[in-house]
Amino acid sequence: MNNDEFNADLLKRSPGSPRTLFGILMTGLTFLSAGIALLPLVAVIGFVIAKGGSRIKLGVFTELPPTAYQVDGGGFGNAIQGTIILVVIAALISIPIGVLAAVYLTEFGKGTKLADWIRFFTNVLSGVPSIIVGVFAYGVIVLNLKNLGIGNGYSTFAGGFALSILMLPIIVRATEESLKLVPPEVRQAAVGLGATNFQTVSWVVLPAALPAIITGTTLAIARAAGETAPLLFTALFSQYYLPLSEKGPNALYEPTASLAVLVYNFATRPFENQKELAWAASLILVLMVLLTSIISRIATSRKVY
Repeated sequence: MNNDEFNADLLKRSPGSPRTLFGILMTGLTFLSAGIALLPLVAVIGFVIAKGGSRIKLGVFTELPPTAYQVDGGGFGNAIQGTIILVVIAALISIPIGVLAAVYLTEFGKGTKLADWIRFFTNVLSGVPSIIVGVFAYGVIVLNLKNLGIGNGYSTFAGGFALSILMLPIIVRATEESLKLVPPEVRQAAVGLGATNFQTVSWVVLPAALPAIITGTTLAIARAAGETAPLLFTALFSQYYLPLSEKGPNALYEPTASLAVLVYNFATRPFENQKELAWAASLILVLMVLLTSIISRIATSRKVY
């Protein structure tokens, strides 16, 4: 018997040894815990599909919400439009600010008092209840628009502003962590080639961290798309499409519908037609979150460095 065969025999464990049994037990507990963690997700998705799947037809994506006593038909096309516009406005506000703040924390303000305070307030903001953000946006945007005579103050812009506050800490933290994952050797190589600190960050570090940044952004978008409380104080609700083709950007100063508020409104009504539409809208929201998760997985699968 040579040395390799002798060492292999030493490494073999008896099937009935305590270490082997302990390993099998822990492996089983691991799989059991993973199954229990997935159970709520599977239950929610299955329940929503069972309740709202039968109502998913082409008409629900184009028709307007039914009136209170309409016993059949209707849809939430305007709510889908409003949700997309609200999320786009929130992303346009929060993504530039969040990415630039994270770049400062990681690349330019490392170790400074200002960076510590920014990081602290970002952590605090991530724990603020969404309804408080809605009240803040109401006081800052809605009341001021009303005082200026711009409609009744409730507007699509105010809703997008409220959602951007909720997205901001997620984007800052995700971007900061992704920038930290870029190896220091990448920065040193860029500096060694004569690049300035700004050029290194712009042309090397940010592109290298882009997949993880996209992941954080899509997670923030998924959270914003499902928020209800801030929109009740800001964007309110509308039974109609946002008239972008008629009023252009001025339409953003009018209330708009959203899927989350539609679910809230219809789920509390005593009419079966509205409740069915609420379940269908819930299913669409779940599918939107699933789509953003798929996009984030595709983004993180691409290696830049």
